[in-house]
Amino acid sequence: MKALVAFAEIKRSTYYDIMKKMNRPDPNADLKVEIQSIYNEHEGRYGYRRIRDELANRGQKVNHKKVQRIMKELGLKCLVRMKKYKSYKGTVGKIAPNILDRNFTAEAPNEKWVTDITEFKLFGEKLYLSPVLDLFNGEIITYTIGSRPTFSLVSAMLKKALERLPEDHQLLMHSNQGWHYQMKQYRHSLETRGIVQSMSRKGNCYDNSVMENFFGIMKSEFLYLKEFENIEQFKRELEKYINYYNTKRIKAKLKGMSPIQYRTHAQMVA
Repeated sequence: MKALVAFAEIKRSTYYDIMKKMNRPDPNADLKVEIQSIYNEHEGRYGYRRIRDELANRGQKVNHKKVQRIMKELGLKCLVRMKKYKSYKGTVGKIAPNILDRNFTAEAPNEKWVTDITEFKLFGEKLYLSPVLDLFNGEIITYTIGSRPTFSLVSAMLKKALERLPEDHQLLMHSNQGWHYQMKQYRHSLETRGIVQSMSRKGNCYDNSVMENFFGIMKSEFLYLKEFENIEQFKRELEKYINYYNTKRIKAKLKGMSPIQYRTHAQMVA
């Protein structure tokens, strides 16, 4: 050892200082365990900022730079990489005006809902998801999934969503100009419950960007990260993910809470 220290031209005092630090217990040992636990619990979906927020929820105030440094030491990286969605600007629709007009904020639950349909391709088959999202907290109110994008897919979704809607409401329901939302049965269902219908301009995904953003998050965090054995397993895992999204996945704009936690908190302080 003396020969190696001399060869490396390390001072005697420096050597003993290094040895002293090496024998000292790691002051961040417990924090590293907690960070690793959060990372594993969320299956690699959380980066350092969201892990910092989750630590704060658990009563630990830690600087984001420290979390970032520890994650680097542990070899932990967020597995999610979001892809930007691009489209073009179209003409104003005729069925219903764009009343929402990209005002994606709501002061209370059940003020503004948005909906759309997205497609999955798995095992040579296609599946279609039709959810409803509340703009107050980003919560998925309900959804339906089917092998074809039929009107029954949307009508069943709407029926389930309306079962959760209070009688006393002032709801605005926004969608794109898909043919499902132009059907008389759909529009009649909204009118019967006193719901105001709003529709994006034709071909303009930005008018319903919150719904598009959810689809992007879901596919990045769920579809592209997991492997599935068959369609039925995919459906079961999708149900688990949407439950996770509503109950556990925290958001900075929701003050570090999940959608349901945020709604519950808002109702308690109201």
